[in-house]
Amino acid sequence: MSVQRPRGLWFGFLLSVCLWGSAWAQADALQSLAAFLQQAQSGRAEFTQTVTQPPKGDQAPKQKISQGQFSFQRPDRFRFEYRKPFVQVIVADGKTLWFYDADLEQVSARPQGPLLAQTPAGILASARNLSDLQQRFELRAEPTADGVRWVRATPRATESGLQSVRLGLRGEGGLVELVEIDTTDSFGQRSQIRFERFELNPAGLARETFVFVPPKGVEVTR
Repeated sequence: MSVQRPRGLWFGFLLSVCLWGSAWAQADALQSLAAFLQQAQSGRAEFTQTVTQPPKGDQAPKQKISQGQFSFQRPDRFRFEYRKPFVQVIVADGKTLWFYDADLEQVSARPQGPLLAQTPAGILASARNLSDLQQRFELRAEPTADGVRWVRATPRATESGLQSVRLGLRGEGGLVELVEIDTTDSFGQRSQIRFERFELNPAGLARETFVFVPPKGVEVTR
């Protein structure tokens, strides 16, 4: 004689397991981000950036792929050095945000100010901890994929120019590594930056890395 168990009990049990698993994954992803922010006082990595324009009509989305090296140093310095397909340099030196285009022989400079804190690079360079980041972004964990834990950061400031930023992290404890920053701006343009050979707190990262001196003869726009 078989015993009929109430279906409601089984459904409630399965639901509680799913909710518990979801909450655990969320805590796990946010804990990984918190650990990374706590550990990473500086960093350096090679990167590949894929920028995808939003589709227009029947046209397929256009993509641009760039490669280079990224470095950052807390609390307010970073450097993007693009090598392919064009030489470009973006430097935040603590006071000024510099943009240099070698082909155009042009340099633009603007006060760094609060602008840095609303950029994807600013998440690495300016956020001191998870609580500090939560003041500027709404953070939500997303499903883990291929061993990468994902956190979506949505800006609280509507004028930031960003829709969302997704941060991909791998590892746990003292070995949390940033593997990708996936950004969508307010115009629907998507930028995926994938990092390789990420070095956490490298000993050889000099302060001069974040100093930019405009080349002679180059036009500077402030």
